[in-house]
Amino acid sequence: MMMNNTAAQLRDLKLAGMLQALEEQLTGGAGAALSFEERLALMVDREVHHRSDKRRAALLKRAGLKYPQACIEDVDGRAGRGFERSALMSLALSRWVEDGSAILVTGATGSGKSWLACALAQYACRRGHSALYLRVPRLAEELRMLHGNGGFSRWLATVARTEVLLLDDWGMTALDAATRSDLMEVIDDRAGARATIVTSQLPVEHWHAWIGDATIADAILDRLLPRSQRLQLKGKSMRAVKVGDADGAEG
Repeated sequence: MMMNNTAAQLRDLKLAGMLQALEEQLTGGAGAALSFEERLALMVDREVHHRSDKRRAALLKRAGLKYPQACIEDVDGRAGRGFERSALMSLALSRWVEDGSAILVTGATGSGKSWLACALAQYACRRGHSALYLRVPRLAEELRMLHGNGGFSRWLATVARTEVLLLDDWGMTALDAATRSDLMEVIDDRAGARATIVTSQLPVEHWHAWIGDATIADAILDRLLPRSQRLQLKGKSMRAVKVGDADGAEG
């Protein structure tokens, strides 16, 4: 009866990890050989891991990644793709998020840019960082709606706080003046403070012309390029890889 009451109290307190550990100790039999301190330590440890797992799941959900299942462990590092797998792992494991670095992923359509970028953002979430996926060709419409309903300032503040921003398909469609100005605000808020991943079919040397306004282009690139690390993907389209293979349906 006492344990039933304890279990009910743990449930009411939303200590699901401790409750699960207690039930395992009671039913598994192995707990009888442990001291009180050891049993308590195991229950607390389970609660900590349970909360960490819930937080990571919430971060991944809020990130809205195009490929939420993308993992750096599954990245295809075959020869000819333009990068060494060891170099990619070193990048993923480095302090690029904490340092507010920019990662620029370029390559032809189907080369795996979006998948690789999502894998980096997904791993950042697994390490406890917040992330957000935005597809640049859709920004104009989304930003018009935010300006129209008065939500732009709040949205801009949210993006500024997000630790990893993934801007997918940069340079695919022309920018109008309003979107160009808003994009400048987004990049300016993050410069040197928050990490940004950009994917683009367009080589970096053509970004200035794509942005369109020389003054804004200078400002955006001056904030992105100096602290950037570049991955230029090469090789045949990964879309030819059968569905289910790693990197199979990449942008």
